[in-house]
Formats: sequence, C-alpha cells, structure tokens
Amino acid sequence: MAQRRVLITGASGEITRQLLPTFRDRYELVLLDTRQSAHANDIINVDVSDPDIEKYREYFRDIDTIVHNVRSTKLGVKTSAPRQWLKSRPGPEPAEGYFVERYSVDMAFNVLRLAMEENVRRVVITSSNHAADWYETKLHNGQLDTIGPEIYPLSDNFYGWAKATYEHLGFIFATGRLGRVVENVQIRVGAPRPIRAADFGGDQVSHKRDLGGYISERDMQQLYTKSIEAEDIRNEDGIPFQIFYGISNNTRAFWSIANARKVIGYTPEDDSEVEFAKDIERHITTNGRTM
Repeated sequence: MAQRRVLITGASGEITRQLLPTFRDRYELVLLDTRQSAHANDIINVDVSDPDIEKYREYFRDIDTIVHNVRSTKLGVKTSAPRQWLKSRPGPEPAEGYFVERYSVDMAFNVLRLAMEENVRRVVITSSNHAADWYETKLHNGQLDTIGPEIYPLSDNFYGWAKATYEHLGFIFATGRLGRVVENVQIRVGAPRPIRAADFGGDQVSHKRDLGGYISERDMQQLYTKSIEAEDIRNEDGIPFQIFYGISNNTRAFWSIANARKVIGYTPEDDSEVEFAKDIERHITTNGRTM
C-alpha cells in the first residue's frame, strides 16, 4: 500500500521537529519553509505568505493531507509568546501585532485555497489554546471549570485572534461552499515543552497553567497522526471539521479533550503531574488546580 503524501509547512519549527520521527516512518513527506533546520535537510524554500500562489502550487499536487504549522514574523514585529502574554495581561498587545498576525491569516488562506484547488483531502492546522484564551479569566474566578472547543473562540490579543480566524477559515472550506469540501482539523496546542519551575520565576499561576496544558512528544505524535488518518471527522452537523485541544492526560488539565477521544480515538499516555513530579513537589505550594 502506497504511503500517504503529507505536506508540512513551517517545517523548520518545533512542532514539526517533534512530529518528524513518527511522520518519516509513516508518510511520504514534502517539507516547506523559508529557512533550513538541523532536524531536516530536505526542506524546500517556499514562502506560503506570498500572494502569488502559482509560485508554489506544484508542491500541493498529489497531496493527501497538509499539516500547516507556520506562522508569520513579518515586519520585524514579534507577537507575545504564551508566557509573555500571561505576564502582560490585562493590557492589550501593541496594535502593530495586528499586521504580523494578518500575514499568518493570509498564509492559512493560501494553504486552504490550494488544498481545495488541488484536491487535497484534509488539512490539519496547528491552532493554539490562545484562540479562546479570554475564557481563562472565567476559569480563574470560578465561573468555568473546563474550557472546551465548543465554546465560541474569544481572545484579547492578536495572536489568539489570528488562531480563531484560522479556525473560522477552516470551517468555511470544510462546508464546501467555496466549491469543494476540504476536511479540516484544528489543533489548539497547549504547552509542547518540558515544564520546569525555573522558567516561571515563582509565578505559580503560570506554572500550573502550563502543567495543565502540557503535551508530550509521543502524545503530540499520536494526536496529529490520528487527526490525519481518522476516516470520519464529521461533526454533529455532518461537516468534516473538528477542533481538538492538544494536551496530554494531565491531572491539572482545564481544557477538554473529550471530543478528540471520541472522534479520533485519542488516548494520551502522559501526565505532567507524573512527568514533573519532583519539580511540582518542590515548587508548587498553593492549593488549587490553576490558581
């Protein structure tokens, strides 16, 4: 049986690095990015933010699934990373962040459009927990216990706005209203990195947040692989569109993965409480899952 052909954008990034060990064994890969990386020497230099999609259309032909991992840092403006975002609340990001994230939205549109025009079956987009990060305020004040993907996405920063816009774009293409159905999975990745107390400077709220959002490499690989290979991802309205939170089976989880378990059979194996138990014992001194 022929291997699936999977195209990955943002191939030099950290998410791709974690996925490649499993992906190289399972799929025939086409890797695109604007820079090279130590973890891949076969990256093709392509900028999917370029509005002239004819320059790179050829790479989207005969592809089964696209995994879109890229985001823009154009104009030299960097938007806030998750931990920086937490520290900056409640103030907004600088308005210039809009222009950077608009390029990210343009890239997602270009990828989805080419997927539709070149008969790509499915697109898996790396979204972010920040697509709905505003609801964490309600989590902290006790109005919510869990945040699920069914909640309308709201963010108070441009990074989150862009990720929520990815999701709406994906839904539009998944309906088929533009000419052909493009199946779409959006993965709201949590914290795909080791959770070390030393990185938080005593900020236990941020530390607990990342413990709740942790996803291990093997759970990440499983989630993305099942998002690619699941036969049926239709939602309750019959549209092949899903949003999954990308976290492990964490004791402190406050994002729901119930639909990922049900729809694609995601069964995460790891728990940050076990993985980082010694660090937690030494540094977490306050009660409460998130506060």
